[in-house]
Amino acid sequence: MNLAEDFKHEPNEVFSAAQVQLARDEAARSGRRLIEVLEEQSGLSPLEYLACLGRTLHFPVLAMPELSGHDPDFSMLSYPLALTRECVVVRHDGGEPVLVLSDPFNPMIQAWAEDQFSDVGRWVLAHRQDVLAFLAGFEETLQAMDSVLAATAATALPASGVDDLSLKRINEDASPTVRLVHSTIYDALKAEASDIHLESTISGMAIKYRIDGVLAMVGTVDGVAQAEQVISRVKIMAELDIAERRIPQDGRFKVSIKGREVDFRVSIMPSVSGEDAVLRILDKQSLSDSIKGLRLDYLGFDEQAATMLRRLANEPHGMLLVTGPTGSGKTTTLYALITEINHGQDKIITIEDPVEYQLPGVLQIPVNDKKGLTFARGLRSILRHDPDTIMVGEIRDQETAQIAVQSALTGHLVLTTVHANNVFDVIGRFVHMGVDTYSFVSALNGIVAQRLVRLVCSHCAGAFKPDAALLTDSGLTAAQVRGYEFRHGSGCGHCRGSGYKGRKAISEVLLLTDEIRELVVERAPIRRIKEAARQAGMQNLRDSALDLVRRGLTDLQEINRVTFVG
Repeated sequence: MNLAEDFKHEPNEVFSAAQVQLARDEAARSGRRLIEVLEEQSGLSPLEYLACLGRTLHFPVLAMPELSGHDPDFSMLSYPLALTRECVVVRHDGGEPVLVLSDPFNPMIQAWAEDQFSDVGRWVLAHRQDVLAFLAGFEETLQAMDSVLAATAATALPASGVDDLSLKRINEDASPTVRLVHSTIYDALKAEASDIHLESTISGMAIKYRIDGVLAMVGTVDGVAQAEQVISRVKIMAELDIAERRIPQDGRFKVSIKGREVDFRVSIMPSVSGEDAVLRILDKQSLSDSIKGLRLDYLGFDEQAATMLRRLANEPHGMLLVTGPTGSGKTTTLYALITEINHGQDKIITIEDPVEYQLPGVLQIPVNDKKGLTFARGLRSILRHDPDTIMVGEIRDQETAQIAVQSALTGHLVLTTVHANNVFDVIGRFVHMGVDTYSFVSALNGIVAQRLVRLVCSHCAGAFKPDAALLTDSGLTAAQVRGYEFRHGSGCGHCRGSGYKGRKAISEVLLLTDEIRELVVERAPIRRIKEAARQAGMQNLRDSALDLVRRGLTDLQEINRVTFVG
């Protein structure tokens, strides 16, 4: 049914209840938003659609020319929250506040708005794209204000124990070792590296950055004595024992760069050539900026996986497990899910090690093993804090696993991560932890296994024809890849010569059906569980990766590095 036919001759009509219900059914089937489906089915222009929707719902409307004549009031509704909720509070010439909504069909947004803006007398409707474009116009202004604040703060004394990094400061450092360490950190932040590796060698030290999940050599230090001084400088910054070289040490430090503080987590490890150091970069402000409005689409999940993940995250209770190796984006996926379901009506509490970046409206608790605050102990305390949704950073032991399962069974939604290679290995992990199998599968709603795949650099990517050997190594035949758009990056300045720039998530999602639950309880072979999952429509990691190759977003060499062939 094409709603456009109904409006072809009578553009001033309203949407009928039947037309809205038709769009609602399609939205439920496809996992999309009702307001988007209704506009698509109507066939109307955005302006006509907005006018018709306003008449249908008895809402006054603001088109973009009228909206742009208003001023936003970010003191009533902050810019990040306005982006997330896709609404904004505006005033005209300093008059009364007006709440501008873009999705009147979303009950969560409605409930939140009624709670937060009950005293705002006028609510109006605007098109979603107009609201986002209106907000985008203030982004640079807000960033300019941040720069002014940062410049003002720069005249004050730096916080105690925080090194202030700038090119001017680095050049003024008298010690060559201090200059080397500070410039290494400065360049790593510019390169958007996630880790800095300082690896001692027989003749000195190798310096590497982890960029997009892969180590890249960026420099060397000649001389064992100089290498030892570099490690000592890192120890001093992290307040570690510089005289102790026989056992591992862990610490933290902060630096200030361009007005923002960046945390570093340090691991020192003795080796046959001396000591190695790994500095994990936790740029909370940068991550917090990127998480504003963070959704699964932003992370790169395909439509099918995103729909299933949203379905699992909106369950009233139960457990959702996300698995994958270190650095595969598990925590970011959970943050994206929490951001999407955080409508202000539920109590959401997280316990993490560490809290990587802050989520507005969420109580986040950092693990502190030295003070006795473990995942298990923290989780017990959280349950007495009346939560609706709980995020456990990682399940590492039997006690935490059992408490998490019991929490899911007693009416809480539990989101957590566990280390395993795929969705089926997770089941074995919990069984071997000693968790009761029946309780585990009763609590479990679904499992997500994910990886991050590097994308070919858009600046240097070109058409590429894989040879027969590469196809064979990838478990493919020429017939299977007919129609694929193969592309490969040759390397340029934008991608630092790697041929890759940016990453995208691939995943496999296992929904726990009654059949799969019965197979797990019966201790059926993994082969039978896999077959049942395939029949239920599960797409594995390899298939998800091959789809990116088919679309020319990545190449066979990269997916062979990340996923198993076969």
